[in-house]
This record gives sequence, structure tokens and C-alpha cells, in this order.
Amino acid sequence: MPGSVTGHLDSGALSSALISGIHRVIGEQDFLNHINVFPVADGDTGTNLSLSLGSALSVLGEKTEEQLSTLLPRIADALLDGSRGNSGAIVAQFFQGVADAAGDLQRFTPGTFSAAITTGSEYAHDAMSKPREGTILTVIAAVADAAANHVAKARDSDFPALMTAAQERAESALEETTNQLDVLRKAGVVDAGAKGFVELIRGMTDFIAHGRIADEPDLSVLSGDEAVPAMAGTGEDSEFRYCTECIVTGTDIDRRKLREALSTLGNSLLLAGTKRKAKIHVHVNEPEDVFQVARQYGNVSAEKADDMHRQAHSSHDTASRFAVITDSAADIADEDLERLDIHMVPCRLQFGDRGYLDKVSITATEFYEELSTNPVHPTTSQPAPGDFRRQFQFLASHFDDVLSINVTGAASGTYNAALSAAERVNAHGRIHVLNSRNASIGQGLLAVFAAECAHAGLSVEDTIEAVEALIPQTRTYGVLRDIRYAVRGGRVPAWVRTVAEMLHVTPFIRATSGGRIAPSGFAIGKRSATRKFAKSLVRHSRDLGPLTVAIGHANCPDDAAELEQLLRRDLPQIERLTMAELGSALGVHAGPGAMIAAIQPFTKPPR
Repeated sequence: MPGSVTGHLDSGALSSALISGIHRVIGEQDFLNHINVFPVADGDTGTNLSLSLGSALSVLGEKTEEQLSTLLPRIADALLDGSRGNSGAIVAQFFQGVADAAGDLQRFTPGTFSAAITTGSEYAHDAMSKPREGTILTVIAAVADAAANHVAKARDSDFPALMTAAQERAESALEETTNQLDVLRKAGVVDAGAKGFVELIRGMTDFIAHGRIADEPDLSVLSGDEAVPAMAGTGEDSEFRYCTECIVTGTDIDRRKLREALSTLGNSLLLAGTKRKAKIHVHVNEPEDVFQVARQYGNVSAEKADDMHRQAHSSHDTASRFAVITDSAADIADEDLERLDIHMVPCRLQFGDRGYLDKVSITATEFYEELSTNPVHPTTSQPAPGDFRRQFQFLASHFDDVLSINVTGAASGTYNAALSAAERVNAHGRIHVLNSRNASIGQGLLAVFAAECAHAGLSVEDTIEAVEALIPQTRTYGVLRDIRYAVRGGRVPAWVRTVAEMLHVTPFIRATSGGRIAPSGFAIGKRSATRKFAKSLVRHSRDLGPLTVAIGHANCPDDAAELEQLLRRDLPQIERLTMAELGSALGVHAGPGAMIAAIQPFTKPPR
């Protein structure tokens, strides 16, 4: 079959070639995930590259007569916005270099195309703080070198010959990656990111040399939530915990100074983009430090921070039959989160123009300090479906089943966001979403029980049945020491505060069987509130059998310790009691000094 491209490459031909290449990458997604062992075997490089490159398909699919000078910057911009993980950001920066090198060109000749690829390779390498051989960068450089050598040697070079030469060199460079990194040599595989770039080149060559566009694969993995970054791969070492990303938009971003400021925070730093938009990817222990630095250079968006330690542990977990995930409205003791490997999707928190990821970029202590001093009352928002989908996608590639236990649907749209995300996951694992009809500590107890079932080897079907039976038996109560915050958040009418202050009462609340928050009595005065709250809890629980109890506090550990002592004294049937700090989801309305207690029949996972 004669080639469709010979002496020049215009925007239409380039679009078709890229579509063909992207189709090949997406079609190889599962295989790329399977061979992904560097930095560790976290199995998401194929997903990250597919989502990253897929973000350009909408631009490439437009039937326009625009020139390269306008098409390439739009492709680079789409890739930057949609880039996921290290490989995705590197590819985005490669195309930024290609776009900058093309300048005002209306079409490529073999010579100008070769020069543009060389610039793209330089941009990709410059984006990494510490480039490594044996990765996608190696193959990109090989493609650039092969194109330059071919143009230099072939006086009458055409595009089919150039792309064939580039593909052959890319494939040989790919095979060499196995011996360039110890982890690849031990596993006997090539680098997954490098393999993905080779597939892109193969697809482009199919069109340029043979006039064929690779068959369209299942594109459902790309549906919706394109602006949400996907979970990035785990770090090469365990020194830093969070893979942190964000986009900075400004008018004249000094990328050199931005890189210098970020380089002291962690490792695996990658800075892609331009003076007007930059994508940050870095591994750190304190994500908020990254966002604070980024805000000095422009407006920050698309913040995310994925827990690489928990991600790495899950990818090697052979004991659990399924994964358990919840949203950060659930308050869970740290020891249970670590012991049971429970995943969490953070809610979003906004203090005026400053945004945070709940329990990730702001701690509970920092939140209550800000809540007490900031005149702007914060707002919370549910995680976007894309936030759920990113983690669902990863977990469903490692487990046959994923169980998501979410905050009550009566008070938040989080449950519906999780349902929506579950429908768009493209992985072998099944996603199951449960409405806990609870929140905070009560929701946390249900997630802990589900995770204990998973570790005990129970099936997801039996676990769902057990959790659903436990939901109506999980009782959650609270005491609000300062009702001002519930009024400021719009959850309580202002007149209720007036009456409470006039009568010097401290209100109690509870979660109803339908998952709503309702009044549950009050205590006269403030000083005796903990003792009276304990009495109320004992009254509701004395006739029950063995109990599991959890206490959550809003920056009042001494009060929580007193409550624990009173409950242990008056409820001898307590088999297990844990303590946790209340996060922002409930803390926005409960305010400092609040306490939440959840009581549940002590239940061992059935075997």
C-alpha cells in the first residue's frame, strides 16, 4: 500500500498519525500496566499514558484547516492539562518542545520535523530534575537521534523512510532498557513508559508509511473527568509519601526559580509547561508545602496528592480478597488506616481563595486553628467523580473487587459521585459502592469492619451483606460546644444559637436511621458537658451486648480522654475503643471542642 505522506507533513496528516499512535497506546494499556515494575510494580503506567495521550484526541479529532503553528500548541496544552504521572508529564513536555520548534511553520519537511523532535527530546530531559537512562527518556532520545541521522545521510529523505528508521531505532532502544536498570533486568521486562512511547511511534508510522490508522480501541477509559490528574506511580524509594501534582497558571512563570524552590521539598521533581502554564509533579511528605510554593508563581489548580506508601502496599497485597476505600468524611484512627490499608479519597476544603485537600494538605490541628482565626468561614465540597475514578481505576487493576463505603447520601452528594465514577472505570475489578447512612466516626467504624472482613479472607458479597446488617446498628452521637460554626455553615438557624446562648445549653446531636443529622438533647452549661454526654451514651448503650466504640474530637484531646475514661467505667462490655481526630467534613459545622462517639455491636468478621 503506498504511503499517505511523502515530502511534507501537514496538520491533517499529523493529526491522523497521532490518532493512530494514541490508539495503539490505549490498546496496549493492560500490557503496559502488567510490565510496570519501575520505579515499583504499581501497575498504572499504561493507564497514565492512555489518559494523558487520550486528552489530545478531542483536539486531533476536529476537522479544521488550521496550520501546524496553531495545532501543535493546542495539542501541547491539552496534554499538559491532561498529563498523568511521570510518563504523561514527560510526553506533554516533549510535545511542548515540538510545538516551540515548529514556530510558524505551516507544514513539516523531514528536516524541520527532525529538528522539532530533537527539541522535544531536549525539553523532556530538561523537565526532569534527575533524568534516568532506561526509561521513556531513553527511547525519546533514540527517536530524535535516528531522525537526525537519517536526514543527514539521506539527501532525498521522505517521511515513510524517516519514520521507519525512527521506529527501528526506538525498538532497539526499548530492548536495551532491560539491561539499563537493575529492577528491569531482575524482572526480565522492558520499561513500561518506554514501551508506550514505542507504541506511539509504531502507530504514527502505520499511517505515515502505509496509510493505516490503528483500530480504535475501547475509549471508555477516557470518558469524563479529563481535567482530573490520575494517580501517579509510586516512588523509587520510600522516603517520601505523597505523589503531588498541580497546575500553575500565570503570565510570566519563572520556571528556573520555581524548580529551585521545589527541589528542596522532595524528589522525583518534574516541571513541565511554559511561562503561562506549568505542571508540577514531585514526591514529598508535605503536599501543602508544594502548593504554597506554587501559589507564589500564579493561580494553582488540579491539586492532588496520592499516598504512594499505601498504593505500593496494595499492589503487593495478597492477603485481602478485595480493597476497601472511603471518603475523608470518615474519621478513622491512624492505626486502623495503616493496619488495614484503608484507602481514602479526600474531600475539598476552601478558605476563601485558598483550597486544601482534607487530611492531606491540611492536618486536623491546622484546620481548627484556621477555623478559629480566619474570618472567612470555610466551605467543603465532595470529591469530584474523577477523584474517585482515579483511585478506583488503580485498585480495580489489582483487585477483583473494590468496596467503597461513603458518607450518608442524605447529607452529601459524595455517594452519588462515587457511583458515577464506578460506572466509568475500565479495569478488570468490580466496584461496589455502599451508602453508609452515617458520617464521621460511624462511617469510619463501618469502613474498618469491612477492611477487617477483607483481611479475614471474606468474599466481597458476604462482606457487603454483613456491613448492610451493621449499618442500622451503628449509632453515632455528638456534642457541640460552640454552635456558632453550625450557624455559620448554614446547618443550624441563627435563632437556635440565640436560644442556646440565652439558656447556656450545649446541644447534643445524633445520626438518624435515614442518615440525617438531628438534635438529641442538651446539657445545661459547658463545664459538665463531657460528663453529661457520657451519661447520654451510656443510657443508649447499657442494654447492648459487647461493644465497639470510637471517639472523635475536634482539637480537644483532654475532653476525649475524659470521655473514654467515663465510658470504660460505665460500659464494661466495651471490647474495643479507638480515638481519632475529627476532619474538616464534619468539623466545619461542629467547630473546635466538639466530640463525636459511635457505638456498634462488637462483631468479628464471619469466617
